[in-house]
Amino acid sequence: MLIELLIRDLALLERAELCFGAGLNVATGETGAGKSLLIGALELLLGRQPRGHMVRRGATSARVEGRFLFPAGAAPPSLLEVLAEGAPAILEEHEEGEELELVLSRTVGADGRTRAHLDQRPVTRRFLRELAGLLVEIHGQNDHQKLLDPLEQLALVDAFGGLEPKLAAYRERRGRWLELSERLTAWSEEEAARSDRLDLLRFQIDELEETELTLDGVQELQRDRERLRHAEELGQEVGGVLRELAEQDGAALDVLRRADSLLERWEQRVSDLAAPAEEVREAAAHLEEAVARLREVLDGLEFSPDRLELVEARLAEVDRLQRKHRVDLAGLVSLRDRLEEEQRRLEAEVTDFAACEDETEAARAEVEESAAALSRARSRLRARLRREVERSLAELGLEKAHFEVRIEARESEPLASPNVDPVKARFEADRRRFGPDGVDAVEFLLASNPGEGTAPLRAVASGGEAARIMLALRGALAARHDIPCLIFDEIDAGVGGRLAPRVGAHLRALAEHYQILCVTHLPAVAALAHQHLEVEKRVEGKRTITEVREVEGTEREVVIADMIAGGAGEKTARAEAKRLLGE
Repeated sequence: MLIELLIRDLALLERAELCFGAGLNVATGETGAGKSLLIGALELLLGRQPRGHMVRRGATSARVEGRFLFPAGAAPPSLLEVLAEGAPAILEEHEEGEELELVLSRTVGADGRTRAHLDQRPVTRRFLRELAGLLVEIHGQNDHQKLLDPLEQLALVDAFGGLEPKLAAYRERRGRWLELSERLTAWSEEEAARSDRLDLLRFQIDELEETELTLDGVQELQRDRERLRHAEELGQEVGGVLRELAEQDGAALDVLRRADSLLERWEQRVSDLAAPAEEVREAAAHLEEAVARLREVLDGLEFSPDRLELVEARLAEVDRLQRKHRVDLAGLVSLRDRLEEEQRRLEAEVTDFAACEDETEAARAEVEESAAALSRARSRLRARLRREVERSLAELGLEKAHFEVRIEARESEPLASPNVDPVKARFEADRRRFGPDGVDAVEFLLASNPGEGTAPLRAVASGGEAARIMLALRGALAARHDIPCLIFDEIDAGVGGRLAPRVGAHLRALAEHYQILCVTHLPAVAALAHQHLEVEKRVEGKRTITEVREVEGTEREVVIADMIAGGAGEKTARAEAKRLLGE
């Protein structure tokens, strides 16, 4: 809870050191005395933007410092989570089993610039706001307007039912589904381009494969072309050579065979002939092999215009592809490999798309299931919340009021447009339906008087009624809300003297669960406080100064009597003050 508030040079407050205790703390004072400065100081501490010129005239800066203390093990879990993430050093210095102390401070310079600190460590205003929002909740004269917001009403229902774990589970599933859906939508939007690219790849790969595109294959085609182009000439000239080598009288092969036979007879007797005889035999063998191959070539030579035309066409296609892709033959082979690899990758993406589609649908089903569980839990709370709020309203003078909670499922139709991708259209519709807090739309309804039908709270609640309804809700939620300190700035405005004791009793009961700081003008509320602060304005020299002091004992009786018509100078006022104080 907030145990100490230090204020320096803030507007009319030169210096104030305020101590607060558990239970109900009230601040009173005449209209214009500066009670709102206390709220302004707390708002500044909570990270809100300074309003107007807040630095006291003659000072260079204004400073507000608040000290919060939690007994061992009593710090709210949400507060510990924020500290662990944003200021882990604070928790590292805090030993288990010890009370947790936090000192928040905010300084505003004369130029309007602000600085924020946590335990003398500089922090951002954003972090200060997040942290302070878990420590203090301020309800000003118009802050009950938040109660008219459907999102605030939904949050109150969840807090009343302790549905935070179910809501957290739903949000976790929703986050996973959103991630998958966004991936799926992106893929779907790229599907047309991917399909076109696959068609082009398949065409280009087929085009390259039809040419039997290998280095050896193209080289063989080039040899075939040469043979076919010169088949007749080759037949004549190579045939003539073949005849001279092996077929006509006196052919070279016959000469070598006779020489071999002759030398074979003499090499046994003349050893010098052995080497040349072997060389003649080898020459004859080589020539026989060459003749055989020449005959094979000649036997295979056949002039075929059709075959030549086919070979020329295929080589022309290779030349065209080289010009088209601006590469040589080796580059074409490499290009085909790259295109095939890209084709495999894109076809795998199509498979991945189908898998993601299945995964997204499964995630959506989990979100649907979690949202339905959350809706059922909320619906079960309506009767109990109605009873508790109506009981509190009766205590606050609205005995005949009828309170109701309407919970309806939020539906959203897909976007109907021929230009919108169907996957994206469904995703957008689902995202509107599955909001951060589920699929429910919550509305608080009220009938202030018998015979009237219920209507939305924003349409029927006057300022005073809305304030009392907010108090009634806070009472219903008292044991389920983990913000330790609630501040009410004249939230009892518009409440008459007859109802003031009821409002005071309600605040006193609320103080059993929270530390309450209440700025009030009602003596019946002030009399019920555990601690009473008086705000006074006085003129010192030519300067107006606001002071805050704690009042106790008989002085408190005087202060409360001054709040009653006639003031402390009237016996009736003093008597009423004593009665209110239970003396």
